Amino acid sequence: MSQKPLGWLGILRFGLIQMSIGSAVVLTTSTLNRVMVVELALPAMLPGALVGLHYAIQILRPRWGYGSDVGGRRTPWIIGGMMVLVTGVVLAACATGLMGTDRTAGIALAVFAFLTIGAGAGACGTSLLVLLAIRVDERKRAAAATTVWLMMIAGLAVTASVAGQFLDPYSPGRLIAVTGCVAAIAMTLTLIGIWGVEGRTDRIADPRSPLPQKTEAKKGPGFFAALRDVWSESSSRRFALFVFVSMFAYSAQDLILEPFAGTVFGMTPGESTQLSGLQHGGVFIGMVMVALFGSVIARGRYGSMRAWAVGGCIASAFALFAISAAGSFGPAFPIQTAVFALGVANGAFAVAAIGSMMGLVREGREKREGTRMGMWGAAQGIAFGLGGFMGTVAVDSVRFASGSPETAYAAVFAIEGILFVLAGYLALRVTQRVRKEAFGFRAGTSASST
Repeated sequence: MSQKPLGWLGILRFGLIQMSIGSAVVLTTSTLNRVMVVELALPAMLPGALVGLHYAIQILRPRWGYGSDVGGRRTPWIIGGMMVLVTGVVLAACATGLMGTDRTAGIALAVFAFLTIGAGAGACGTSLLVLLAIRVDERKRAAAATTVWLMMIAGLAVTASVAGQFLDPYSPGRLIAVTGCVAAIAMTLTLIGIWGVEGRTDRIADPRSPLPQKTEAKKGPGFFAALRDVWSESSSRRFALFVFVSMFAYSAQDLILEPFAGTVFGMTPGESTQLSGLQHGGVFIGMVMVALFGSVIARGRYGSMRAWAVGGCIASAFALFAISAAGSFGPAFPIQTAVFALGVANGAFAVAAIGSMMGLVREGREKREGTRMGMWGAAQGIAFGLGGFMGTVAVDSVRFASGSPETAYAAVFAIEGILFVLAGYLALRVTQRVRKEAFGFRAGTSASST
């Protein structure tokens, strides 16, 4: 017995939850970051280190996913994770306000708050992706992934814009009040999005009476045994490596693109910001392109999710190689075109990777969906945390050794391109134990049929 796949209304409801995650987290990476550096005159490395803690704790995602596997339901983890997340966000705002009067106590509270934020986002996001993968029809998977992520991006943009208007004139009390309102709205939207969607039959085991299921869960293996089971699956292990390498390369460019534009091309802050906006516009187009050609228009005839993931990685590599060579050509080089192409390739790769993740999560040992998704989520979180930091370290190191900023940026962009080539190779090597294609969308098949 299986439930009917989710329609578009159900997918949009899941999008509300992802939007809520993004809306809550963006306050910590933008608003609180700015207040610490500008209003409180604290070193920029402080918010950077705090955000790093948010990513570092993502290593526990497999444990949270395992918890939902054992319990047999994802809804409590989604609701509970969001409660932890919004609590952490409010605590982070309180900590920022406290830094103005007691810096040591404020920083100590901020450390706890950002760890809480990472834990809540990881627990909620892991189970949300698993439930989305289980309940969405295979042919809608690319479009569903795009819809959910675009809703998250919309949440980021709207929250940052609206919250910013209510923060002026700034005061610690106003910051805490605005953050509390955002947290309450995020929690409400999450309850609206998840309520009744999972149903009573979405347990990992057969839909039998609750008592035998609980007894079976108690007899299941412990967390480390479950994690070893998942790691022993060649497809899961290779996909984790693919996620880590690709996301490392993806995030390594974030913090160096605008400084590169200013240093090498002499762009003003406004011009470099516009260049970054052009890249994000390309990401949007790339996501929509995969959604349309992957499921709505082509019904899978324009290639599998694996093909899109590999193609997105290779296209990202070529765009980065072009940007790496830009300094040699000078102002005549069409940097805007190259950056836009990079955004399109990144967007295509990102949605294909998410669609691939949703397609692969149920392949392998049963009752390991949450653990499997958690392992991939941990790889993504660690890669994001390391990628942005290591990109800046690499630029500084090469610049110190060569004495040339153009050489430094060229070398780092080239290395990122090589990493994307490696990621494409790893994506090709991901296999499944079943006959159907690992990431493909094939009409008439379902990931839940195995």
